[in-house]
Amino acid sequence: MVGASAAHQRMVAQLERIAATEAPALIEGETGSGKELAARVIHYGGLRSARPFVPVNCGALPEMLIESELFGHERGAFTDARQARAGLVAEANGGTLFLDEVDALSGKAQVTLLRFLQDQRYRPLGTARELSTDVRVVAASNRPLAALVAQGAFRADLMYRLKILHLVLPPLRERVGDIDLLATHFIRRFSAKYGLPARTLSAQELQWLRSQPWPGNIRELENWVHREFLMGGGIPVRQEEPPRPEPAMTEDWDDSGLMRFQLAKAEAVRLFEQDYLQRALRQAEGNVTRAAQMVGKERRAFGKLLKKHGIERDAA
Repeated sequence: MVGASAAHQRMVAQLERIAATEAPALIEGETGSGKELAARVIHYGGLRSARPFVPVNCGALPEMLIESELFGHERGAFTDARQARAGLVAEANGGTLFLDEVDALSGKAQVTLLRFLQDQRYRPLGTARELSTDVRVVAASNRPLAALVAQGAFRADLMYRLKILHLVLPPLRERVGDIDLLATHFIRRFSAKYGLPARTLSAQELQWLRSQPWPGNIRELENWVHREFLMGGGIPVRQEEPPRPEPAMTEDWDDSGLMRFQLAKAEAVRLFEQDYLQRALRQAEGNVTRAAQMVGKERRAFGKLLKKHGIERDAA
């Protein structure tokens, strides 16, 4: 976990104390703040590190399949059950079951999970036999469960089961100084991954990064660095805007010298597309097919954009 701020150090100290225990833990924090990474720190820094770490995205589990996914099923238990299957609870036996986005569970799914947490006993679908397991449960939520309980959207008894140990991850905006370290860390990682040279961030670049709100927190910063590293050859220097030429007083400009909104918007889009396409082609060394794949467009559509802007492969 990368960071040196006071908020980061407090978080790491709490993680170490939680990892040294076996009790259920609840991690809360904004999206992108590193909840799964924190859960992995708890697991691999604890007594169960040699056993499985099994993550479950509760928000992606259909209500009708949650019991099957967690507890498994016998062949023929339902229409598509062509063979028996052990559930995630059995897979995590002896290790950690990480319930991500636990706040997204439906009321029925909450009851199912509560029943299991009481004694860690369960029945696979389609069988009457009761099985037991030994897992440490670590849950994570983007929203404070206490607030959801107050709204009637989450069961209080389930929250108490999950919240024996509690950790709230600080958002990136409260981790003063960590943006510099994280951005540098991501650049080095992508440099190693793609075999491209890394570079040092300038004071101007770091100032710009610190000035951004980063509502998506660490994940947003990582994705931004990833994109700019590939498409821009590194983090771009923020250039000062050149002085705008004196506009001609035509119908495209208003009396104050501002370009009409639609015209200004179209010009901004044109400049963005032109610059973006040229950068993609440079990164792909003029290979149109590879450039189209990199930016997530079909080759034909990408070629039309090149033609629209009059961009030749060699020129790019």
